[in-house]
Amino acid sequence: MAHKAEPPDGGWGWMVVLSAFFQSALVFGVLRSFGVFFVEFVAAFEEQAARVSWIASIGIAVQQFGSPVGSALSTKFGPRPVVMAGGILAALGMLLASFATSLTHLYLSIGLLSGSGWALTFTPTLACLSRYFSRRRSLATGLALTGVGLSSFAFAPLFQWLLSYYAWRGALLLVSALSLHLVACGALLRPLSLAEDPAVGGPGTQLTSLLHHGPFLRYTVALTLINTGYFIPYVHLVAHLQDLDWDPLPAAFLLSVVAISDLVGRVASGWLGDAVPGPVARLLMLWTTLTGVILALFPVALAPTALVALAVAYGFTSGALTPVAFSVLPELVGTGKIYCGLGLVQMVESIGGLLGAPLSGYLRDVTGNYTASFVVSGAFLLAGSGVLITLPHFFCFSAPTSKPQDLVTETLGTKVPLPSEGLGEE
Repeated sequence: MAHKAEPPDGGWGWMVVLSAFFQSALVFGVLRSFGVFFVEFVAAFEEQAARVSWIASIGIAVQQFGSPVGSALSTKFGPRPVVMAGGILAALGMLLASFATSLTHLYLSIGLLSGSGWALTFTPTLACLSRYFSRRRSLATGLALTGVGLSSFAFAPLFQWLLSYYAWRGALLLVSALSLHLVACGALLRPLSLAEDPAVGGPGTQLTSLLHHGPFLRYTVALTLINTGYFIPYVHLVAHLQDLDWDPLPAAFLLSVVAISDLVGRVASGWLGDAVPGPVARLLMLWTTLTGVILALFPVALAPTALVALAVAYGFTSGALTPVAFSVLPELVGTGKIYCGLGLVQMVESIGGLLGAPLSGYLRDVTGNYTASFVVSGAFLLAGSGVLITLPHFFCFSAPTSKPQDLVTETLGTKVPLPSEGLGEE
C-alpha cells in the first residue's frame, strides 16, 4: 500500500486510470451493446420484450445494488483481490449463459452472476481512482470512462457479426473470454492510504454519517432518477430502429455512432469539470437536462438523417454527464468516505436501473411502439436535473467549488484536515 498525505494527482494513479479504462469497457461497454442480443433472445425464447428486458436490468441492478459489498470488501482487503475475483464471476456468468434453455437461466447467469462480478469490479476501481486525484479528478475520471465509448463503438458491430456467424450461444462464449481480462485489470490496482483516513472512522461510522447527510441523500435521489432513464436507449434503440424498418447491421452501427460521440463528450466534460470554477453539480445538471430533452425527441425523428443527428447529440451529452457525476461525490463527502459513499449511491440508484428497461419494454408491449418509452426516459432525467439544483452552493456563482471538508464538517461534525489551497482537495 502506498502512503500519501494527500492525493498525488498522478504517479501510479495513471495506471489506475488505465485499469479503470479497460474495466469500464468490459462492464458497461458490454451492457451498452447488449441490445444486439435483445432481438435474438426475443426470437429464441419467443417471449415479450418486457420479460427479455429484465436480463440487462437485473445485471445493472445487481451491479449497483451489490456495490456496497464490493466497497466493504475493498476497505478490508484492498481493491486488487476484490476486483480480480469479480472478473472471474463476470466471465463465469457469461459462460453459463451460453448453455441457457430459458429466460430464467439468463436471469441467473448474466443478471445475477455476471452482475455480482461487475459489482466487485467497477465501484472499487472508481473509488480507488478518486483517491489518487484531486485537482485533475474530473479529467482522470473522464479518461477512465472513455473505455465505455470506445468499447461500445467496437462491441455493437462485433457482437452483431458474432451473432451472424456463431449464433447467440457462441457469441456469449466469446464475451466470457473477453470478461476474463477484468482479472488483469484488477492486478494493476494499488491501494492508497491518505492522511485523512483515520479521521473519518470505520465503515459503520461512515454509513451513519452519510445517512444523516442531506446533500448526499438528495444527490442519491437525483442519480436514481437519472439512472432510470439512462440505459433505455442502449437496450431498446436497436429494436426501435428495426420497428422503423432498419436492417439489423445499420441499426447496430448507429450504436457505434453514439459511442464515438460519447467518447468525445466524456473527455470534454472531464476537462471542463476541472477548468470551470464553481460546483461540478452545475455541469452535471446541464448535461442531464440536455440528455433528457434529446431522448424525448427520438420518437419525433423518422428520417435517417434526423436519427443520426439525435444519436450524435445523445452520445455527447450522455457521455458528458458520467465523469462529472462521479466527481460530485468527493466534493460532497470527501475522499475518506468515497468507498462507502460510492457504494451506497450505486446501491440505491440500482432501483432505477432495475425498473427502467422493463418499464420501457412494458410501454412498448402496451402501445405497440417505443414512443412512450423514450418520452418517459427523458422525463426521468429531467426530474433528476430538478433535484440537482438543491445541492449546496449550486446558485453561488462568485464562490469557487465548495470544499468537501466544509460540507462534511458542517453536516456531520467530523473533523477532517482542511487543505491550504486549491479546488476540490481532500
